[in-house]
Amino acid sequence: MSSRQLKRKHANEVMDLEMDIKRKERELREAKEDSRMYQSDLERERETVTMLKSTISQQSTTQLTLSTQVTALQAQIGALQSALNQSSNNGTQLTVELEWARRRIAELEDETRKAETQRRKLHNIIQELKGNIRVFCRVRPILFSDVSSNGSAASTPSSNSPTPTPEDEARRIRASKADINFPDKLDHKEIVLRSSSESATGQERKDEWAFTFDRVFEPHSTQAEVFEDISQLAQSCTDGYNVCVFAYGQTGSGKSFTMEGGSTDMTAGMIPRAVEQVFAVTDELKTKGWVYKMEGQFLEIYNETINDLLGKGEFDKKKHEIKHDVKTGRTTVTEANVVPLTSPGQVRSLLALAQSRRTVAATLMNERSSRSHSVFTLRIMGENALTGESCEGSLNLVDLAGSERLEKSGAANDKDRLRETQNINRSLSALGDVIAALGEKGEGKSDKHIPYRNSKLTYLLQNSLSGNSKTLMVLNLSPLATHLNESLCSLRFATKVNNTTIGTAKKQSKTTTSS
Repeated sequence: MSSRQLKRKHANEVMDLEMDIKRKERELREAKEDSRMYQSDLERERETVTMLKSTISQQSTTQLTLSTQVTALQAQIGALQSALNQSSNNGTQLTVELEWARRRIAELEDETRKAETQRRKLHNIIQELKGNIRVFCRVRPILFSDVSSNGSAASTPSSNSPTPTPEDEARRIRASKADINFPDKLDHKEIVLRSSSESATGQERKDEWAFTFDRVFEPHSTQAEVFEDISQLAQSCTDGYNVCVFAYGQTGSGKSFTMEGGSTDMTAGMIPRAVEQVFAVTDELKTKGWVYKMEGQFLEIYNETINDLLGKGEFDKKKHEIKHDVKTGRTTVTEANVVPLTSPGQVRSLLALAQSRRTVAATLMNERSSRSHSVFTLRIMGENALTGESCEGSLNLVDLAGSERLEKSGAANDKDRLRETQNINRSLSALGDVIAALGEKGEGKSDKHIPYRNSKLTYLLQNSLSGNSKTLMVLNLSPLATHLNESLCSLRFATKVNNTTIGTAKKQSKTTTSS
């Protein structure tokens, strides 16, 4: 072998040795690193062992505690097992009692339905005993505008005049008020008006007029108090009867406030309160199997023309005709909007819409006096799938136009106002004639003709003024002395109505047999 080859061989061996040394060094470093890791793991394991020993010690203590608790729980389990055994023994008895309770509930539900039918009969018997045509009288309180516009008081003090004292205001109020008394403090059925005047010879003349009605409300009476008796009539509607409530009186006597009221819950009138009552009653009767549908319409009679207050547009130009169905007793008005009702709030919105469309004009009696009759009709249809009964009733709530005489209305010098007043008085006179004729018929004159067709008002309300209905007139009176003669005219008319007997109301119902 040559020297060159030996050198190459030697160089290769040296290189191999160097690589082997580097590999050994790397392995040594790795071994040292592994040693450090093992040392760290050993330390952690020692710490873990220490912690486990401590935990074992704690667990031993806990075990003793749990052993004590287990013993106590075993005692409780024994007691519960004993109670469970006792309950199991009572299970059969409870099952028997539950079955009896179920049968009793079914019997009570049946008795409840029968009791509801009986209640409806008794309720309407009570209403019939009170009289199917009744009259309430309501005197409104005196208002600031009454005093300021009255001749005995200045309307607005001038800058030079002294501010009126409370004594001056009280004196003005006393001077403005009519002498109206309410002697019946127990039943509230009497009202007495007094007046004194001086003759040409200087002698004092005193007059006194006493009237009795089904109920007399003093000026301080609230809307809720007035509605209390009317609510019973609203109940009758859900039982299948026709009911008519109308407000009568001169302009400015408080008719619209009585019927429609103010914007608050406390001042709400008879219409929104009656609707609230009907919805409340029908909702309550759902538990007894009754399902009701309600619909409403709002009409105005102005100059013997019917206007639909719920129609489209600002003024109703359609020609409406009144139709009576003899078989069903239902009254309809052609081309008049009939709105399905689902809530009292919806009715309040309809009232606001109708009020904005009512025909109004200025008169001497009231700056914004209503010169038309308004008739709100709530029709109620009910069915009871459990008993097979069905019924249909209607509630007519009428706000009549002012009843003042021609010379008091300030219409004599205005042809339009003259025509309005004449038509109003003619329709109110027709209302009186119908009630008088019904009274004669109720006294046995079966062939007596009832002049319903003499006015649109009486013809529209024919089925609600007949002997098949319940009728209430709310007479509204002004407290002012200047209106005394108008108040007397209204009281005399109301007395005629109150002395009228129109027969017994009939329920509009039928019974069907379920298959």
